[in-house]
Amino acid sequence: MTGMLDPKRESWMTAAETAAVMDALSADGGDARFVGGAVRNALLRRPVSDVDIATPLAPDAVIARLKQAGLDVVPTGLAHGTVTAIANGKPFEITTLRRDVTTDGRHATVAFTTDWKEDAARRDFTINAMSADRDGRVFDYFGGAADLAAGRVRFVGDAATRIAEDYLRILRLFRFHAWYGQGEIDRDALAAAAAARAGLATLSGERVQKEMLRLLAAERPVPVLRVMAASGILFDILPGELAIARLERLAAIDADSFFTPDPILRLAALLPDAAVAREIAERWRLSGADRARLVDLCGATEKIVSYLSIKEVRKLLYRLGTGPFRDRVFLRWAADPKETNAIQWRALLAVADAWVAPEFPLTGRDVMIAGVPEGPLVGKILAEVEEWWVDSDFTDDEFSLAERLKAVVQATAY
Repeated sequence: MTGMLDPKRESWMTAAETAAVMDALSADGGDARFVGGAVRNALLRRPVSDVDIATPLAPDAVIARLKQAGLDVVPTGLAHGTVTAIANGKPFEITTLRRDVTTDGRHATVAFTTDWKEDAARRDFTINAMSADRDGRVFDYFGGAADLAAGRVRFVGDAATRIAEDYLRILRLFRFHAWYGQGEIDRDALAAAAAARAGLATLSGERVQKEMLRLLAAERPVPVLRVMAASGILFDILPGELAIARLERLAAIDADSFFTPDPILRLAALLPDAAVAREIAERWRLSGADRARLVDLCGATEKIVSYLSIKEVRKLLYRLGTGPFRDRVFLRWAADPKETNAIQWRALLAVADAWVAPEFPLTGRDVMIAGVPEGPLVGKILAEVEEWWVDSDFTDDEFSLAERLKAVVQATAY
């Protein structure tokens, strides 16, 4: 034991849902501790979202105890000793203590153990290898608390050996340094990562995506990305001539304006064009929505400047929708060399936030009443009148609309 957490201050430790799971695992001489990110973030007094738990109990015993306590159980990874308990709708990942038997850079074969230190020794970084019991006692076998306080992201044991066990740890090194590191990246870790970079090619797109998007969500990702670029690792992950300066400006805008970092938007800021965006979306197996958004943003050609008129803004909002318009504003703002334009860019976002799209007042029935027979021409005429309506700043003058419809019908051969 090397430190303490105060359960009175850490509401996640004493929440009814947490207590229900810990009671089930601790009954009749059982043992369980909080592990990983919950302990790390609590020591830093950062918010704790996911609560992971480890126990010497075998998976079948874990399942039996949880069910006996009336908790729902999902066998999310039984081969690796992991189940998920659901308490009042909140998930808790519970893993049996384990040690690696064999590893191949992507997967590990594990055996269960009852030794807490042996389990901690298989974790990647010292700051992730700590555990805490429900009374707040912190167990730190490899100096993780000191590293956390100093902003050091250091591998447990030999860096090269740990990376060879799972090449994803190369990316995790940079991701965790972006979130928790201070100053330069640990030299031994960086050298080992650069030497093993060829192993990145063996990783699935989904695993790469997860780490890179988490890295991009850090408050200041660019210093780490520059180190990745200098070592050659970044270009194994992202092809093309990257717009690192634009991303750096976007991250600064987020920090200065207290905007929540958006990793897909930041990825769009980094990529050079739609072709590369499509390649990354495919390689990283992005969701359909993220893929469409990324490609759309990287291929956007609309003229958006800080001094747009309100009429021009409304027209773009109607055509694009609020989300795509906001995305484009952020990217153009990040590319604007004049920092004094910040107030105008914020004003564009404010207009978008308040935007309620007007409903075009005409329908196909109105066109047919005007004398046009049912068919494709109805849609063509309707679209032309709508274009005029948008250009007129969404007039609600019924007489003007009727006159415009009449003029378009008369001018259209059918």
